Amino acid sequence: MPNFARTLLITLILTASGAPFARAEMPGDPAAVSQDDGKYADKDGNPTYKVGPDGKVDFYSYTGFVRYSANCLQCHGPDGLGSTYAPSLVDAFKSLTYNEVVGIVAGGKKDVSAAQDLVMPSLGENKNVMCYIDAIYIYLRARSTDAIGRGRPADHEPKPPGYSDAENSCMG
Repeated sequence: MPNFARTLLITLILTASGAPFARAEMPGDPAAVSQDDGKYADKDGNPTYKVGPDGKVDFYSYTGFVRYSANCLQCHGPDGLGSTYAPSLVDAFKSLTYNEVVGIVAGGKKDVSAAQDLVMPSLGENKNVMCYIDAIYIYLRARSTDAIGRGRPADHEPKPPGYSDAENSCMG
């Protein structure tokens, strides 16, 4: 099943359960313990980053920067630092789990109070976001731990084999 369809299906199942993405646990240790075709995972199987001692980032972190810049920066500001329009994702990712992030991006979120009215639109049908949600998550996770600094990463690992096939399958 393509990543987009899999992510959307998981989100729909979680949403249909009626629970508003209950707080499971903190995101956990982001250390990469496994790799599958160029995508790293932490000990819990969540997508994570890998930054070499020379500062070279994994391909997904780099792609996440590119996709974040194209789709999220206009609201959440450069490098995920927030703006007057939307909150810092660097701060938010210090306490959000992978499933919470996917749920919020796919289903949207509304925080209304006397002081503010924050609305994150549902992007669940936007393939330019959902086909790259893992990469965007990986990039922002790295930013939230200061593993990747501000701006475009200077160097990255090569595109993994199979990446283009997965991308084409998702994008249609």
